[in-house]
Amino acid sequence: MHVAAMLVSTGGGGQIGEIARTFGVDWTHLVAQMISFCIVCVLLQRFAYKPVLKILEERRSQIAQGKANAEQIKAELARTEERRKEMLDQANVQANKLIEEARVAAALVQERETQKAIAAAAEVMVKAREASAQERTRMLTELKSEFGRLLVETTAKVTGKILTPEDQQRLAEETAGQLTT
Repeated sequence: MHVAAMLVSTGGGGQIGEIARTFGVDWTHLVAQMISFCIVCVLLQRFAYKPVLKILEERRSQIAQGKANAEQIKAELARTEERRKEMLDQANVQANKLIEEARVAAALVQERETQKAIAAAAEVMVKAREASAQERTRMLTELKSEFGRLLVETTAKVTGKILTPEDQQRLAEETAGQLTT
């Protein structure tokens, strides 16, 4: 502003004054416009640029926070995925372990049932042998008794004599003794 005041006070002398007159510069209007421009700049700086810059800074901050949150969510998602994989691996290991245990248990049950079946078959065989032995003994006893009776009848017919019960008993015992040996 000092330059303008000097130009006005000198009366527009010199080369600058001539150029100003050629272009039609009105120094009072020019100074007023410069003051108005400075006031507008100060007002814009205070009421427009600062709020806009503040909003832009807040926006940058929100974007940065959004990026940080996105990175944090991405990291959390990766950890969750890792935990899910670990849990699946553990579940697979446990499932395989349970399957193996079930196979072992099934093999044990099968072995027990096989042993029970073998024992039952052996018991049936023992009972069958016992029954067979008892039947053989019974048949031998019947055979001896029948043989003794036939022997007594035959002896009675051959000798023509009627044998007493004591004779019949003695002959049956002798015959049974000879059959046993």
